[in-house]
Amino acid sequence: MPKQTKIIILIVLAQFLGTSLWFVGNIVVPQLPVARLGNPDLLGDLLAAVQLGFILGTLVFAVLAIADRFSPSKVFAVSAILGAVANLALLLPQAESGTLLISRLSTGFFLAGIYPVGMKIAADYFEKGLGKVLGFLVGALVLGTAIPHALNSFEVSVDYKIITLVTSGLAAVGGLLIGVFVADGPYRKAQQKLSIKAIPFIFQTKKFRRAAFGYWGHMWELYAFWGFLPVFINYYQAEHQVYLNTSLWSFFAIAIGAISCAFGGVLTQKISSKKVAYYALVISGMCCLVSAFSIEFPPVIFGFFLLIWGAAVVADSPQFSTLVAQNAPPEYRGTALTLVNCIGFAITVVSIQLLNYWVIHFDIDYLFLVLSLGPIFGILSLYRSKL
Repeated sequence: MPKQTKIIILIVLAQFLGTSLWFVGNIVVPQLPVARLGNPDLLGDLLAAVQLGFILGTLVFAVLAIADRFSPSKVFAVSAILGAVANLALLLPQAESGTLLISRLSTGFFLAGIYPVGMKIAADYFEKGLGKVLGFLVGALVLGTAIPHALNSFEVSVDYKIITLVTSGLAAVGGLLIGVFVADGPYRKAQQKLSIKAIPFIFQTKKFRRAAFGYWGHMWELYAFWGFLPVFINYYQAEHQVYLNTSLWSFFAIAIGAISCAFGGVLTQKISSKKVAYYALVISGMCCLVSAFSIEFPPVIFGFFLLIWGAAVVADSPQFSTLVAQNAPPEYRGTALTLVNCIGFAITVVSIQLLNYWVIHFDIDYLFLVLSLGPIFGILSLYRSKL
């Protein structure tokens, strides 16, 4: 097996195993015995804690330039193992709400050393063909995101203690795969010292700013769409008085993004990452606008529409990460990827809360219209840019 193929497989596999701490948490948290704690909001807080931890983690990693000053492979390995340990804290006997929240918050924090750092490792190995590699990498994560919906659709029930033990073990294995078998890449340019001027320096490059703005527009739409997809499908069922397996439809609409990410990555062998991201934004932006009328579609057309949207909404993600990595100063590539992720996920909090407010106060027919602002912003960022 060629060395580069081996590296791709190891990075994608390790990234998938490490980030299982995040997406499998959506299965574990609802099963936690929190009723005894008398806090009805705790379940929602535990689900949100991982995302908050990730935002805090990426901010700390970016400000301290962790992935640039230290070996990215070692950072990944240590983060995966510490994340696994933090996840195991869910199993502490008679754990109070504070302990559970710290466990999920810490897990999210250490995920900051897995997801963006994994992309940094890939960028250090693949100066050319990075779009293809990240297409497969992000595609694997999208599939992982969809898995809880598949399990729910078939009413598969596994004890949360077993799931927690297994995911922690898998995350630790993922860390060891990188730490033992994947050395720092040949295109890595190490930064030896911490500089308070690093972040302003990164944003001085116009091409980098364009790529970052495009990514943030994409993030405004992505997680809000994924999060409220079941709400939209349930509303469709109520309007048409038909039965749809909401979890299964959600699974297909999200999982198809894994295929589109991989296909978009392969497509970058023929056209640029910029074009792949641009066309994906155009399609997903149009879907946001069409969504206002999609409730009137027949079930088959409605399902097909969701598949198109699910494919387009995430296909640009690996290509924006590629553009960010390629247009960041090489010595600050890890910091750039981490910081862009930090701001991107902070943006998702705003769009998710906006949709949550909309569901309560406005007509759900027009729920996703506001998400079109993200693709529009992203399209304007890419239009006529020389990325």
